[in-house]
Amino acid sequence: MIGAGQVGSTVVEALHGEHDVTVLDVDPGRLSAFSYRYDVVTVEGNGASRKTLREAGIQEADLLIACTSRDEINIVASMFTKKLSPETQTIVRTTNIEYLEIWRERELDIDFMVSSELEAANAIAGIIGIPAARQTDVFADGKVQMVEFEVPRDLQEEMVVGRELRDATIPPDSKVASIIRGDRMLVPRGNESILPGDRIIVIGSPEAARAWSRIMARGARPVDDVVIFGAGQTGVAVAGVLLEQGIGVRLIEMRQERAREVAEALPKARIFHATGIDPDFLERERIGQAEAGIFAMREDSKNLYAATLSRVHGLRFSIALVHEPISEEVFERAGIDVAVNPRSVTAEEMVRFAHDPRIRQLAMLEGDRFEVLDITVRPDSELCGKAFRDLPMTGSLIGAIIRDGAAIFPHGNDTLEPGDRAIIFTESSRVAQVERVL
Repeated sequence: MIGAGQVGSTVVEALHGEHDVTVLDVDPGRLSAFSYRYDVVTVEGNGASRKTLREAGIQEADLLIACTSRDEINIVASMFTKKLSPETQTIVRTTNIEYLEIWRERELDIDFMVSSELEAANAIAGIIGIPAARQTDVFADGKVQMVEFEVPRDLQEEMVVGRELRDATIPPDSKVASIIRGDRMLVPRGNESILPGDRIIVIGSPEAARAWSRIMARGARPVDDVVIFGAGQTGVAVAGVLLEQGIGVRLIEMRQERAREVAEALPKARIFHATGIDPDFLERERIGQAEAGIFAMREDSKNLYAATLSRVHGLRFSIALVHEPISEEVFERAGIDVAVNPRSVTAEEMVRFAHDPRIRQLAMLEGDRFEVLDITVRPDSELCGKAFRDLPMTGSLIGAIIRDGAAIFPHGNDTLEPGDRAIIFTESSRVAQVERVL
């Protein structure tokens, strides 16, 4: 792995237990911290150097993950790797949508490229679609959705909250995969209950996810008016995804030339040349009446201040980009509804390539304490042909299966069959066990 920054740290945290990892970086201080925390090999040097790649053992590597903050270093490292070791798979992080487009046109010899901006945009768009969600991911081309909710402490939904799960009125085609109460994870057996203040992980159909959102958000309407603060690459990527979904977008940018460029690129959006922190502007443009505000500026302090000021003016739902890990807790305590870290969602996409090739998708939750996997069942799996009620209780939960292109949300009589794609919630420490069993 090239790059010992925040993305690299998240990747190593997820992989070091089951893989032999070598970390390459130019900063000896970062490498020292890595070698102290993890059982990894560290190499000081430039990842865009053939000599350094050879010294790091690239010719024996199965996978190269290039995740520095410098796109050009990542791309050059991948190209050198393909020359030195053609069988090594390469995964490259980019912050430039143009590089992603070039890669899609097969002009770059890279196996897979991950855009931090696009991953963040998709994460935010998913949350906008489920207003009460802390985090959400879609699986199997949108047929299955995983959502994390925080149960409001004053929620009085008697059919769901405070009632044993076996008697609760759970939205159809959904399962409660986990109940997180403080630092404890509770397996959601029939005698467990969802309580105010819990965090819950739900796996279900998109319709079920929206039904859960209505319960948690007390019947909130779908979002169709969003204000985005900051027209940088991430802000524009978010705007593009939301516009494709038919959601109205207002975009605020303090740089006049950039505002003009974005207005030409996104004719369906309303673009304002403004700071976003002028109370007169917020009042005049009725920013507080928007159904959601997305704060995508480059500095956490600006995002926090703009979000807080907008809430003073009436904004009901706020999503803020967070660039430093410590800021996530600060944002949460300050009342920001959802914090999205582009580096974390980028690392999540990269991590799945180091898992079993049968894993088509992976989502990490609670700082990689838990994972949701989309994995294909082997024909010789010992679980094939068994009814779900007879499967062993391991703490992992199969929330859905994809069979012949259709999503099935299994009940006790259903069976697991060879070739099924299983959407599984599990503790990260159990992933290797899940891979072996299935």
